Amino acid sequence: MKPIGFIGLGAMGLPMAANLASAGFDVLAWNRGRAPLDAAEAAGCRTAARPAQVGAAASVVITMLPDLPQVTDVLYGQDGLLSAEPAMDTLLVMGTVSPTGVRALAGRLRPHGVTVIDAPVSGGVPGARDATLSIMAGGPADAVARVRPYLEAMGSTVRRMGDTGAGSLAKACNQLVVAGTLVALAEAVVLAERGDLDPAALLDVLAGGLASSEVLAQKRHHLATGDFTPSGPARYLRKDLGFVLESAAGEQIALPLSTAVARLYDVVDARGLGHLDNSVVLDILRGIPADPPHHAKD
Repeated sequence: MKPIGFIGLGAMGLPMAANLASAGFDVLAWNRGRAPLDAAEAAGCRTAARPAQVGAAASVVITMLPDLPQVTDVLYGQDGLLSAEPAMDTLLVMGTVSPTGVRALAGRLRPHGVTVIDAPVSGGVPGARDATLSIMAGGPADAVARVRPYLEAMGSTVRRMGDTGAGSLAKACNQLVVAGTLVALAEAVVLAERGDLDPAALLDVLAGGLASSEVLAQKRHHLATGDFTPSGPARYLRKDLGFVLESAAGEQIALPLSTAVARLYDVVDARGLGHLDNSVVLDILRGIPADPPHHAKD
């Protein structure tokens, strides 16, 4: 059995690769930094010195990288996946990327005999660690069927959404809901604070009712304590909102909520807070002055 390649051992990628190894797959991993490679070896993966070694050995290669420029770099760069007579015939892009961009990448790789499947994930670091990710796949039906055993080793919900690009469009929809919910929770905390309520108590009540959500479960500590140590950096969520707005523009539809939320995260970036947790939008909302009251005319 050929190994499965894995490129990108960050906060999400490392536990995903470890879960593949735990499921009995021969994982050949590469990462720019050495420490994640050591951790991957400890989790049962084999490691490569260069992406070219991964591409030469594995017919299926997974990338878990921040965006398409990083994917392109490991494909075409020095000692990239496409050098050294690659055995790779399927590229599984699992980071969150542009739907139109990944379709264009698929077109460029087709002459190389490589099929591109986009399969972004939702569930955060806990989902990656516990193999309970929700995975949205886009690609030819037969290609998605071939990689399904790998996807099922990393996630509890695996769904083919359509052809290449469909997975990334589904993830854009997911991020729209995540970002909108997170901003709504942050606004609720601001309102509670101004009304002399205990934010932690409020979040407890919300978690027990209809306002409960996975977003609240994962971001509750950040919102209650103001500890914005990143579990999901704000700059990545702003990037994802860019894909939401790009997709909306392509379909010629207006998304007023997404537009307003993206502007808030623009402020987060402008203030140099993009490296902090995406719940840091709470601090931005705390500093926005209230609109003056509108008085009805006689």
